Amino acid sequence: MQDMDSSGMEQWNVAGRAVPMTPSLASDLLSRKTSNRRLYRGHVAALADSMLRGNWQLTHQGIALDGPLETGGVVDGQHRLHAVVKSGMTIPMMVFENVPPETFPVLDTGLRRSAADALSLNGEKDPALLASTVRHVHLYLNFPTESWTGSRARMTNDQVLEALAKDPDGYRQAASIGRQLGPKIFIIPTAAAVGYYVTVDAGTPPRRVDEWLSGLASGAFLGPGDSRLALRNAIAASQGRSSHRRRSTRVQAGLYVKAWNFWLDGREVSTLRLPKSGNLPQPVRLAASPRGEAL
Repeated sequence: MQDMDSSGMEQWNVAGRAVPMTPSLASDLLSRKTSNRRLYRGHVAALADSMLRGNWQLTHQGIALDGPLETGGVVDGQHRLHAVVKSGMTIPMMVFENVPPETFPVLDTGLRRSAADALSLNGEKDPALLASTVRHVHLYLNFPTESWTGSRARMTNDQVLEALAKDPDGYRQAASIGRQLGPKIFIIPTAAAVGYYVTVDAGTPPRRVDEWLSGLASGAFLGPGDSRLALRNAIAASQGRSSHRRRSTRVQAGLYVKAWNFWLDGREVSTLRLPKSGNLPQPVRLAASPRGEAL
């Protein structure tokens, strides 16, 4: 039933309540005749993973039905319901009953919050680069032989925040280095941040990190065979129109790590390339010392 308020706007009798959403109830709701958008299974998998890891929280975003809970069809929330079924978890969820079906075209048309938005709300500096750094470090360490596309390459906001919480200073330092190196050698800032993060660990003497960064940033006094010069040249060559592949974050991060490995081992190299397989190099490790300082 609809009413009119004093301003003449229509008011719908929509009730919302928190309901323990069991896999059985979710399956029942999904079995009813509905008119929903196409199902994105990658999004379902991400939501289910969040539920399994205990990161799901009760919010106003839940399920909308065009009638009562007992008989209503799903107007909004099919991905959340599919995630409950996939995870096998019982999740507290807001259920809104008697939502007019004609509201469907305007549901979920707002701008979704990104990981950068979440970090900005937490007061982080340079949140977009920081979020990108966390995500791409995850990809570098977990998918060194695979493409960084598709549902497996996605991270939810919760996952980004969870990863950042494990090493906040390390990620912030890496993002700062990436931001500084970007305009100096024309490298993608995220690629430089990822390269720095995965190469500089607790075993890297700060003086070596400073030496690496200062030479790479300035290019001064780098002789033939110095991998820092080779990296600068490789990045410069990637600016050409025919070098789209070398302009990717994945490739540039891989070249950064490869150059670091040559330099740390004291080996000379004049040209840097990734293998045809595209597999990313793993960083050379030393024994224990704090992360390096900024430029």
